[in-house]
Amino acid sequence: MLNFNFIFGIGGLVLKRRDIKMIHKWLKEGMSKSAIAKILGISRETVRKYANKPEGYIPVISKAPIENLVNEYLPHVAHMLEVAKEKKIEIPTTVIYDEIVKLGYLGSLRWLQSVMQRYDLRKRAKEEEKLIRFETDPAQQMQVDWIEFPKDNLSAFVATMGFSRASYVEYVEDETLETLILCHLNAFSYFGGVPKEALYDNMRTVITKRNAYGYAKHQLNSMFEDFAKHCGFKIRVCKPYRAKTKGKVERFNHYLRYSFHNSLSVRLSMKRYVMNIDNANSEVRKWLDDVANKRIHQTTLQIPFALLAEERYHLLPLPKPYLGIHPKAMNVILAKNQEIFKTTAKIKGVYIPNRDMQSYDAFIPSVVVIAAMHGTQYFSSSVHGGVLWN
Repeated sequence: MLNFNFIFGIGGLVLKRRDIKMIHKWLKEGMSKSAIAKILGISRETVRKYANKPEGYIPVISKAPIENLVNEYLPHVAHMLEVAKEKKIEIPTTVIYDEIVKLGYLGSLRWLQSVMQRYDLRKRAKEEEKLIRFETDPAQQMQVDWIEFPKDNLSAFVATMGFSRASYVEYVEDETLETLILCHLNAFSYFGGVPKEALYDNMRTVITKRNAYGYAKHQLNSMFEDFAKHCGFKIRVCKPYRAKTKGKVERFNHYLRYSFHNSLSVRLSMKRYVMNIDNANSEVRKWLDDVANKRIHQTTLQIPFALLAEERYHLLPLPKPYLGIHPKAMNVILAKNQEIFKTTAKIKGVYIPNRDMQSYDAFIPSVVVIAAMHGTQYFSSSVHGGVLWN
C-alpha cells in the first residue's frame, strides 16, 4: 500500500525527516533498499538517494509559489471598506466579491474571505489611520539605517523606498564612510535610480554637528555631502529621539532581524556553519528578491516590487562612478575652515578646536586630489604648511 508520508517539491519527491531517519536505521540493520522502498511506498532509487545523505540530514522543501488571485484587488477591497466606514455602513463580503468579479477576479468567495481575514482588513478599516498609506510621492525619499548583529560581528546597511517600500540590504563588517558610500551606490543600482532625498538619523558619517550654523542647519560630513551632490539627492536628518520619523526603515529592520537574520543564523548553526559576510549577503539577496519585496506589504496592501516598477519612472538616473571629493568642493571647505581659523584666533595664541579624529577623514581624499593636480612638490610643502590643520 502506498505511503503518503511525503510531499512533492520543485525538485521532485521529498521525504519527511523521520522517513529519512528510518532509511538509515533499516540499512544499518541489514534491510535491503528494495524492501525499504516497498515499506515506504517509494522507488528504490529514492531510497538510494537518501541513503547517501548524511545522518541528521534535514530536507529543504522548495514549493512553487502559489499565485494569490486576490492580491491585485486588495487596494480596491480596502477602498470599499474605507468608504463604507465613512458612510457608517456595513458592507458584506459577498458584495465586495461581486464588485471585484466585475473587475476580473477569478477566485472563489471563500478565498477572498480568507485573505481579508489574513490581513485583518475589516478590523483595520475601523481604526483611525487609513487602511492604505503611502505618505511620500514616488521616488521622493529613501530611508537609510544601520542594523547591528554583534554576535555575528556584522552590521547591515538597510535602505527602504518611502513610496514602494522596496528595500535593499547589504551585510558589512564596518560602518565607515567608504562602506556607506559603496552601499548607497549598490542600493541605487538595485532600485534602478536615485531618489530625490535620503533620510538618516545621527550617523557620524553623515552629520558631524547638529545646528552648527543655526536651528536645523547642521554641519554635514564634507565628503558625504559631496557624494550626495554628485548623485543628485538631498540629505535629510531626523530630529533627535524621533526615530519614528524614519519608521518605514525601522519597521523593515524588525522584519529583517526576526524573519530573516535569526532564521538564517539557526539554519547555518544546524549545519555547523558560521555566518559571515559572504553567506549572509548571498542569502539576503535571494530573500529580498523572492520574499521581502514580493510579499503583500501590510501598509500599502501591494507588492513592493510592483510599486517599485512604477516608482522607477520618477527616480533620478544612476550616477557616474564617484572618485572622491570634488576639487571645487574642497576649495569651499578650505575657505570655510580658514575663515573659522581667523575668527577663532586669540591674542594669547591660536585656538585649536577639539575634534573627533573621524572629522578629518573627509580631507584625506582631497589631499590626494590636490597632489595629483599640483605635483608632489606642492603636496610636500602644503601638508607641512597646514592645509589639513588650517
